[in-house]
Amino acid sequence: MQIKVLADGGAMAPGPALSQKLGPLGINMGQVIQKINDATKNFKGMKVPVEIDVNPSTKNVEIKVFSPPTSELLKKEISVEKGSGMQDKIKVGNMSIEQIINVAKTKHGNMLARDLKAAVKNVVGTCVSLGILIENKHPNEIQKEIDEGKYDDEIKSEKTETSKEKKDSLDKHFQKVKEEQEKVLKAEQAAKEAEKAAAEAAGTAAAPGAVATAAASATTEKPKTAEKK
Repeated sequence: MQIKVLADGGAMAPGPALSQKLGPLGINMGQVIQKINDATKNFKGMKVPVEIDVNPSTKNVEIKVFSPPTSELLKKEISVEKGSGMQDKIKVGNMSIEQIINVAKTKHGNMLARDLKAAVKNVVGTCVSLGILIENKHPNEIQKEIDEGKYDDEIKSEKTETSKEKKDSLDKHFQKVKEEQEKVLKAEQAAKEAEKAAAEAAGTAAAPGAVATAAASATTEKPKTAEKK
């Protein structure tokens, strides 16, 4: 019997997904949870695919841990909990090509990519949906540069370490990007508030006019003549 779950690395808690399947078999769920947490402790803060193999007759349980989704590995690299949600407007990080290669090496075994270069391109594609810059550039631009062979040396040597100087430069650039994003968001919010205020003001101005029109109509209405007896 196989049970597949997406566990919180090193911090999975009991839930109905497991209890409903393990309970009837008389298997101690607490022990299974502990095994999962021990096996995924190196992936704290990430969602980790886990496969639980259960032998109903012997009650033996084996845990298989697979590498986390690419998005989870990328978020861990830049220390964010979630992606942008507005990737065309808001960026959440700025990674080096070395960091991308590191993630690609971790995921390569679980990908259909024919080689590490293809795996790197796959990871770069995920950066688009998360709103992550690479080497101060949009991921689509990095894809083109990979095709042109710009990063062939780094990929062939499987370079995964980013120098401090380069990391500081990337962080400095991203700080400027964040400041510009905040200015744009504030301007958009101010415009929305101004538009709302204008709409409310227009509504207030229209109300007295409507009352005046109704009053004028009432005063001009001809009185009805008395009915003859």
